[in-house]
Amino acid sequence: MLDFFRNHQRLMMFMLILVILPGLGFVGIQGFRGFFDESANVASVNGHKITRVEYDDAMRQQIDRGRQMLGAQFDMKSFDTPERRRQMLDGMIEQRVLADETQRLHLTASDDAVRRTLMSDPVISSLKNPDGSIDLDRYKQLLAMQGMTPDQYDERVRYNLAMQQLPASIVASAFTSKTLAQHLTELAEQQREVQGIAFHPHDYAAKMQPTDAQLQAYYDAHRNDFATPATATIQYLVMSPATLSASVQPSDADLKKYYDDNIAHFRTEGEVRASHILIAAPKDASAADKAKAKQKAEELLAQIKAHPDQFAQIAQQNSQDPGSAAKGGDLGYFGRGMIAGGQTFDDAVFALKKDEISGIVQTDFGFHIIKVTDVKPTVTKSFDEVKDQIAKELKTQLATKAFTDSSEGFTSLVYEKSKTLQPAADKFKLQIQTATVTPQPDPKLPPDSPLNNPKLLAAVFANDSVSAHNNTQAIDVGNNTLIAARVADYKPAAVPAFDAVKDAVRQKVIAEQSNEAAQKDGAAKLAEFEKSKSTAGFSSPLKVSRNDPQGVPPAALSAIYKVDAQKLPAYVGVDLGDDGYAIYRVNQIVPPAATDAQHLAAAQQQVAQVDAQAQAEAYLKALRERSTVKFYGSLDNAAQTADQ
Repeated sequence: MLDFFRNHQRLMMFMLILVILPGLGFVGIQGFRGFFDESANVASVNGHKITRVEYDDAMRQQIDRGRQMLGAQFDMKSFDTPERRRQMLDGMIEQRVLADETQRLHLTASDDAVRRTLMSDPVISSLKNPDGSIDLDRYKQLLAMQGMTPDQYDERVRYNLAMQQLPASIVASAFTSKTLAQHLTELAEQQREVQGIAFHPHDYAAKMQPTDAQLQAYYDAHRNDFATPATATIQYLVMSPATLSASVQPSDADLKKYYDDNIAHFRTEGEVRASHILIAAPKDASAADKAKAKQKAEELLAQIKAHPDQFAQIAQQNSQDPGSAAKGGDLGYFGRGMIAGGQTFDDAVFALKKDEISGIVQTDFGFHIIKVTDVKPTVTKSFDEVKDQIAKELKTQLATKAFTDSSEGFTSLVYEKSKTLQPAADKFKLQIQTATVTPQPDPKLPPDSPLNNPKLLAAVFANDSVSAHNNTQAIDVGNNTLIAARVADYKPAAVPAFDAVKDAVRQKVIAEQSNEAAQKDGAAKLAEFEKSKSTAGFSSPLKVSRNDPQGVPPAALSAIYKVDAQKLPAYVGVDLGDDGYAIYRVNQIVPPAATDAQHLAAAQQQVAQVDAQAQAEAYLKALRERSTVKFYGSLDNAAQTADQ
C-alpha cells in the first residue's frame, strides 16, 4: 500500500482534494476539525485541553531524563508502564488545576522576583559582561534557539513563580510538635537484638539432579524465556549540526566580519584600583550638615596635598566608609558602574592617572577624596588571537543553520527515494553507517545514542521496513538530530530447539529446585524453633534498627518489627525469593538513647517537611475534585507515540 502511495503521489493528492473539499462545504472548517478533537487530546481540565502532543512531549522528556540518569541501567520496559503513564497525566492535570486556581486568585509575581530568579539561573549568569550587565545579544540568541523572546521568557518565569505561591505557602506553614517528632524518632531509632539463620539455594544446587523429562517440561512451559530477539542489520544516516559541520567552512572574510560585528565580546574593559576618603553627608542631610561635611573634606584634602604619601593613614583615621576605612580607603579593582557612587564618582575616578588625587567629589553619599593607585587599560584581543575561537563558534552557527535549512529536504528525499539512502547521503554529504539493532534499546550504547531511540526502533521493525526494505521516515530524536534507516537484513525472533539450550534449561531448573528445597527446609526448621526456643545454629546477636538495618534485607526487617514486643523471644521466617529463606530470632527490644535538642530539632523539621508535602498533595487533590476533568480514550497510543 505504501508503495502505491509513493508511486502515485499526484493521484493520491487529487483524490484527497475530492474527498476533503465537499466535506468542508457541508460541515465548515470548525465542524471538520471537530471530528478530530477527541483523538487530538488525552484530557481536559475545566475546558482546557491537554493535547496528545503536550502529553507526548512530557512523556518523552521524562524518558530522556530517566535514560540520562540511569545510563546503561535504563530499562524501557520497567520505566514505561501504564502506572507511570497515568502518573504523568495526573501530574499534568494537577498543574492545570493549580494554574486555574492561581488565575482565579489573581496571583502574580513582581518584576523584582522575576529579575532575581533570572539572575540566579547559572546559564543566564554566564552571560554577564565584565561590568556586571547581561550581554543582551547573546541572551536573545539563546532564547531564539528555544523559539522565545525575552518578554515571552519573562512571562514564563512570572507564570511559574505565581504557580509556586500556593504550594509554597502550604509548605511554609507546616508545623510538627516536638512530642510527635520525639515519638517518631524513638520509633525510627529503636533497636531490636536479633540472630539469624540463612538457607541459601546455592547450598542445595549440588544435590539437584533434574531428569530429562523435568527439563523438557520446564522448556515447554517457558519457551519464550529462551527466545532470541529479532535483529535487523541497518544502514542509517544521521543529520545534525555536527554531521553537517564538515560541509560548512567560513571564509576569512566571514571571520573578520564576525570579529568586527562582535568586537565587544573580545574586549576586556579597563579597570582602576582606587582608594577614597568619605565624609558622609546623605542627600537628605540639612544644608548645615552638608556644609560642615564639605569643610571637613576640604581640611583633609589640604592635609593630603601636603603629605600625599599619608593618604592611607588619613583614610584610616577619618573616612566614614566602614567597608574601606580599615584598609586605608582601598576599594580594590573595579570598572565603570561597579561602585555605588554613581556616574559622578566614575567620571572623577576614570579621569585620574595613576597616583593622582582628586579634588572634592560630591555624591549622594557625601564628599569623597579619591586616589587612583593603579590603572588597567581596556584591552581588545586582536583578530589573530581569537581567529580560531571565532572559526569554531561561527562554524557551529553555520552548521545549525544548515541543519535548519536542510532538514525538510532530507526528510523528503529519504521518503521519495525509498529504496536507498545514497541520494540523501550524496546531497547532504553524510556518511552511510551500519549497525545491528533489536526492538529494545541496547544498554551498551550511550544513553543518548540515536540508535536507542524507541521511535527509530519501532520504524525499523515495522512491516514496511522489514518486508519491503523501504527507508524509514526521517525521525527527530531530539537535540537537532534526524535519523533515517533502511533494513539490509532481518532475522525474526526465534525459539531455539530444546537441545540447543538444554544446559541453560538445566541451570534454570536446578535454581528453581534449589530454592524450593531451601524454602522447605527453612519452614520445617522454623516450626522446630518455635517449639524448642533454641538458639542452636543462629548467628551472633546483632542490633538492628529501621535507620541502620545492618545488612538485613528489607523484607526481613519488616517481619522483625512486626513481632510482638511482649512475646519475646520470638521467631520469624522470611521468604527471600531467589535468595532463599531466612529465620530470625528476636531476643529483646533495645530502647534508643535520649535525643539531644539539635537532633530533635532536625527530626522535627524533617517530619514537618513530610507533613507539608502531604498537605500540599491533599490541597491539589481537593482542587482536582472540584474541577471538571474529562479523559479521552486510552493513554496507550499517546504513550506509544511518546516512546517513539
